[in-house]
Amino acid sequence: MKSRIITTAFIILLMTGSINLLFAWGAWGHKHINSAAVFALPDSMRKFYYNHIDFITEGAVVPDLRRALLNDKNESPRHYIDLQDFHEPVSSLPKTTKEAYAKFDSASLNKAGILPWYIQNIMEKLTAAFKKRNKSEILFLSAELAHYVGDAHMPLHTSSNFNGQLTNQKGIHALWESEIPELFGNSYNFKTNSAKYIPDVTAETWDIIIHTHSLEDTLLSDEKKVRKSFNAGDMYKKDATGNNILFYNQPIFSDEYAKQFNTAMNGMVEKQLRLSIQDVANYWYTAWINAGSPELLSLDDEHMTKQNQKNYKIEYKAWGKGKLLNLSNERE
Repeated sequence: MKSRIITTAFIILLMTGSINLLFAWGAWGHKHINSAAVFALPDSMRKFYYNHIDFITEGAVVPDLRRALLNDKNESPRHYIDLQDFHEPVSSLPKTTKEAYAKFDSASLNKAGILPWYIQNIMEKLTAAFKKRNKSEILFLSAELAHYVGDAHMPLHTSSNFNGQLTNQKGIHALWESEIPELFGNSYNFKTNSAKYIPDVTAETWDIIIHTHSLEDTLLSDEKKVRKSFNAGDMYKKDATGNNILFYNQPIFSDEYAKQFNTAMNGMVEKQLRLSIQDVANYWYTAWINAGSPELLSLDDEHMTKQNQKNYKIEYKAWGKGKLLNLSNERE
């Protein structure tokens, strides 16, 4: 059977759903990104990762758990970079972690966010884990890296206007990254190209950030247009008494509003999710190549791999058609 490592914290989270409207992609998005990325790997990696696909999938939300449940103060800046807070062109920002801490003090970086630099840090650690063939570290760091790479594809994680609070669009963050994928994810195509090697991880990471940030204005503009076409009373979900349904004191947008916003963006959310899947696979593959392409499958018990073979073939075939099996598409 597949490796199943699901902690009490995961179970609590799944029961409460408390993570979905708070952080990039929500649990639904991050889990689907991680799971789909496994199948984009080459055969020499894919079977090993599939043996642990449950861990890779559930581990997708661990960074958010640290922030939400453990109140880890060091965690939050790892998930975003507010580019406007640096008050200089992106092209002039330090590209490596070492350069960043040489130019800015820790307090400034923690305020503005360190997402691209932290991705580089985790990438180095994953490469080292592959070199050591340390199974536990490979799996843990793979899930960790995937989370932050996924975050880097969410436009509002590159902006100080992270929840539309500066443009009278409060709530747009959860609408984009949680409500829309959960509503329309059944129709998403999770099939991507096979993983490709990244020659320059630092440059690639910043290319991702720059592209993602370029979508912010379109995202905000499209939502404003939809907002103007709606009566205030129809924008949010209502309870039986006609009052807005609140989540963490924030009203939840109606399904119709989410539908029109999704249409206005011309599939931006699905496109960014698919890019996340592709890039997660690329980063895993690159770390493995840079470590010398170590053999992985012997790290597992041969019996486990044989037991998983039937389901592996079924799920890989489904992924080839754009679908993911054994992941609920219902709201968690």
